[in-house]
Amino acid sequence: MHSTSMIGKESNEILATDEFPSPHELAGDGYPWYAVRLFSLRLNEALNYFSGAGLTCFVPMECSEQKTIDNDGKPVFKPVVFNLVFIKKSQEEPALKRIFAEARFKMSVIKKDKTTGAYYEIPSKQMLDFMLMCSPEIEMRKFLTASEAKLKSGTPVMVKHGPLKGLTGRLVRSSKKYFLLKEVPEMGVMIKVSRWCCVPLEEQ
Repeated sequence: MHSTSMIGKESNEILATDEFPSPHELAGDGYPWYAVRLFSLRLNEALNYFSGAGLTCFVPMECSEQKTIDNDGKPVFKPVVFNLVFIKKSQEEPALKRIFAEARFKMSVIKKDKTTGAYYEIPSKQMLDFMLMCSPEIEMRKFLTASEAKLKSGTPVMVKHGPLKGLTGRLVRSSKKYFLLKEVPEMGVMIKVSRWCCVPLEEQ
């Protein structure tokens, strides 16, 4: 997720399971986030570069069946996608643009619109909810592409009860089950939820 150590040099290999910062540690400070698309599968190189520049990164993870080098029984995770990194806007935009421009790999920051060229800023609360829903500990979880997420129709809701209390998203149906769908630029994640625990956001 953030400043993780790597096993191997290529991004399609497994990320070691050093203790990850919690979502609240990563996104609980109010800073917005950027979504950065990579035009190669050099995810490890990108993470090392950004963390070396003092930036905080997040990459959604999922459990892998592979084992650690020491075969110590600890869980091992791998990235859900290898060409997308979320970066906290913890520095002024000119400084961040300089960091992006000096990268030795091809990348593109997702923009708000093509006219102004302004970067799309993901609000801190939206990013926090997304991180919480990306937890590998959640079993009934599905990742979607941006186009797949847009095709899902549903009602904007907030979870009012249970362990997911406070999360917001769209209540959608899939395979006769209800899910809470959260979208960010380039992807979405949905987790199983009881519709009785949710209330429409318009009632808040």
